[in-house]
Amino acid sequence: MRLLITGGAGFIGSNFVHYLLETYPDYHLVNLDALTYAGSRENLGSAMDNPGHSFVQGRIEDGCLVDELMRDVDIVVNFAAESHVDRSITEPQVFIQTNVAGTQVLLDAALRHKVKLFYQISTDEVYGALDLDSPHAFTEESPLQPNSPYSASKTAADLMVRAYYKTYDLPVVISRCSNNYGPRQHPEKFLPTVILNAMRDRQVPIYGDGLYVRDWIHVRDHCEAIDIIMHRGRVGDVYNIGADNERANIDLARSILGILGKPETLLTSVKDRPGHDRRYAVSGSKLRQELGWSPRISFEAGLEETIKWYSTRAEDSGR
Repeated sequence: MRLLITGGAGFIGSNFVHYLLETYPDYHLVNLDALTYAGSRENLGSAMDNPGHSFVQGRIEDGCLVDELMRDVDIVVNFAAESHVDRSITEPQVFIQTNVAGTQVLLDAALRHKVKLFYQISTDEVYGALDLDSPHAFTEESPLQPNSPYSASKTAADLMVRAYYKTYDLPVVISRCSNNYGPRQHPEKFLPTVILNAMRDRQVPIYGDGLYVRDWIHVRDHCEAIDIIMHRGRVGDVYNIGADNERANIDLARSILGILGKPETLLTSVKDRPGHDRRYAVSGSKLRQELGWSPRISFEAGLEETIKWYSTRAEDSGR
């Protein structure tokens, strides 16, 4: 099996590359990544020396390069995306270029080369926001109501993937996952920011009142879900990936401070993000019922492991 993994040097993409190389040693992975601020060769580590992995630096918007790499590919898994909401507010055009135009370039090449499956990695943010007191979670049938330039660009990409399935019969699948945590996440993201600032006894910034609720899933569980959907999911379908593990930002930050033995006086409120969505929650019942997947890593164990990973890296960088 030959796979083209785009964005495979980023947080989730690099974890998926490591997962595939461990799980399917006979697969060959072609890893295309632009190595922007969010991607790093360091994330790939031992994968760079694995004969089953070929790394190519480049952008998914580069049609000639994408066409060359797509030859003899069986499956495309598209992780490549600009994903930081704050950056999308100040530079929305960058998100349109990569997340929408780039996805369309990939789809065109996948169609020309008759790939067996185009897998679009999406996000729960395409559904918009839920009220804090709502008993509901988003399902695959929920309307798409993005509220940020980032989520709007991911929604547009999802719709383009659907269009290629409906118009050209390109075999596709889409998954929309809740917030990931774990090793190799960029320091600008919420959880690494809390961990690293707390370790250094620096103020931990919390948007507004901190009562922004997210469902958290360990990146390894996400990788296993992608694996199952990739091999057994129904072509043309959407699958939500959630862990039923909702936490308010302020409570998550307090848990991290407690594990690190740091005082809550480090918490500091900062000016809120424009249009900040109150709550995301997705129902993973379809994935559980149809494909038998469920998360295996408890949040408590996963959080302690993640803190240890960042602590070790911080110690090593300080030597």
